[in-house]
Amino acid sequence: MQEIELKEIKRDYRSNEAYKSLRTNIEFSGEDNKVLVFTSCTPNEGKSTVTIAVAHSLAEAGKKVLFIDADLRKSVLAGRHKVNGQLKGLSHFLSGQTELGEVMYRVKDTNMVMIFAGVVPPNPAELLGGKRFESLLTSARKAYDYVIIDAPPLGSVIDAAIIAKQSDASVLVISANTVSHKFAKVVKEQLEKSGCPILGVVLNKVDMGQNKYYGKYYGKYYGSYGDYGHEEEGKAEEEA
Repeated sequence: MQEIELKEIKRDYRSNEAYKSLRTNIEFSGEDNKVLVFTSCTPNEGKSTVTIAVAHSLAEAGKKVLFIDADLRKSVLAGRHKVNGQLKGLSHFLSGQTELGEVMYRVKDTNMVMIFAGVVPPNPAELLGGKRFESLLTSARKAYDYVIIDAPPLGSVIDAAIIAKQSDASVLVISANTVSHKFAKVVKEQLEKSGCPILGVVLNKVDMGQNKYYGKYYGKYYGSYGDYGHEEEGKAEEEA
């Protein structure tokens, strides 16, 4: 299994504490919640950054974690990490072009293994709903403490709901002051129809300097994630 080194995950004290709280909430959600899917309403809400940071935080706590980039349509993760040689990912495995071991990359100095999305296939929804993905999750449940899945925005495509049907629980990432309450409710209901319990919502990109309400009552639980949450730290990068 090839080893890779994650691009540094920048976290200040507040966001680091927020991820620890998220990690603790996941750990106390029940031992049966091993396969967790993260999705959002729309692109650019910071879902991928939140998802990989949660997976990394679990690995830091000594958990054996498999991170799956299941955004087969518009992944942003592969370009962030240097992988020697030709990158093969989830789409290669699901389409039968390669075996599972060839798409797994161990993260240096952690208990975390990553599967990147791979090339964009013509039929992502069909691949995610197929037997090979189901088999992957079945075997991963036995080999890892947690399987963290980064899924596409549910408000854009149906892929996350397909993945949720095979997952134990889900988490919805919502960007503050970006998504309307009505739209978030529609996405929540769509996620519930999959039969996958929703563990909770991560409120992302909260400007703690501008919002005293969140700063006072929710700062230690949410805060800002990575480079998000503070205008003086620069504009957030675009991501799934």
